[in-house]
Amino acid sequence: MKAPRLAGEQAQLLVIDLQEKLLPHIADQELVIAQTIRMLRAARELALPITLTEQYPEGLGRTPRAVLAAAEGATRLEKTAFSAWREEPVRRHLLSLSRPQVLLCGIETHVCVQQTALDLAAAGLTPLVLADAVGSRRPLDREVSLGRMRAAEVTVTTVESAIFELLERAGTDVFKRILPIVR
Repeated sequence: MKAPRLAGEQAQLLVIDLQEKLLPHIADQELVIAQTIRMLRAARELALPITLTEQYPEGLGRTPRAVLAAAEGATRLEKTAFSAWREEPVRRHLLSLSRPQVLLCGIETHVCVQQTALDLAAAGLTPLVLADAVGSRRPLDREVSLGRMRAAEVTVTTVESAIFELLERAGTDVFKRILPIVR
């Protein structure tokens, strides 16, 4: 199955479990946070709906302030299932947006991101994993998971690639507002 090109009116952003108590244990956590914030800023300029999940926040902490600031106005939902799709409120919310292309950022790649991506694909949606905005505690787990998702025909791309694909062209007002984000 070929993944269609990203289209702004078809896309939404789902940030999975970027949480204070998990992040210190994630390899390249600074890159994951920075790229997620970059995607959040671009998503806001592109008018993409943004959803944040938090896995058992009482135990694992909340989303860091910097991420929340970049995600201003986002829907925030708690979960205990590893796959966000397996939580009824999350599933209902994502479907209510009527945007089948779901860009995925977050942690951990090989657990919650992977299970969500596989479930989204099985449900007929189009998950797109942003490789530079997902992380795991161990790099090998992240790399094997990205390979497994590719083998399952989940699209793996990067934040910058997704931003430019959503923009479609230079010279627009949105492009001018996003240019500082991608520089």
